[in-house]
Amino acid sequence: MKSVAQTNPVVEPNENSKKKRVGILGGTFNPPHMGHLIIADQVANQLDLDKMFFMPDSLPPHIDYKDAIAADKRRMMVELSISGNPLFNLETAELERGGVSYTFDTIIELKRRHPDYEYYFIIGGDMVDYLPKWYRIDELVKLVHFVGVARAGFPKESQYPVMWVDVPLIEISSTQIRWNIQHKCSIKYLVPENVENYIKEEGLYLE
Repeated sequence: MKSVAQTNPVVEPNENSKKKRVGILGGTFNPPHMGHLIIADQVANQLDLDKMFFMPDSLPPHIDYKDAIAADKRRMMVELSISGNPLFNLETAELERGGVSYTFDTIIELKRRHPDYEYYFIIGGDMVDYLPKWYRIDELVKLVHFVGVARAGFPKESQYPVMWVDVPLIEISSTQIRWNIQHKCSIKYLVPENVENYIKEEGLYLE
């Protein structure tokens, strides 16, 4: 189809064209840690993904949400964490939108921006168990491939289609890291060195 002047033809999407396989690892990243990086790397390589995006949220819609530090500092720590790995990228859609971050709304926006991407959304086994409570989940599962990563104490099963990827069980949590900082315990090897330095320089999580 062309314009009246028959210039600048409108290119229709080619359903048969190969889409890029893109992973998304969302989270508060308060702070990001080595467990996040290991999960992202393992999933990307096992599923042969073209890109892996780390997507910090603005306000997660979880009822047990605890106040996170400012978004710009969490974003900086993610950028520091993923530097040096060409497969890793930063996705700021939820930070840009602000407010409560519903995955359905985010995926609709991302697919609008990138119709050539096929999305693989990574969640832990605890979140798989929580899927029935996700906003517009019956529609969401038609828009993305959910990738489940096992968590201790949660079954690898769901009423929804979930691809399970075996990843080493790394029992590192942002909560534990914040506790360590507040109690003057080491976080070495729990977060990348540049993130550790940034936390110290900014005096984060001391209160």
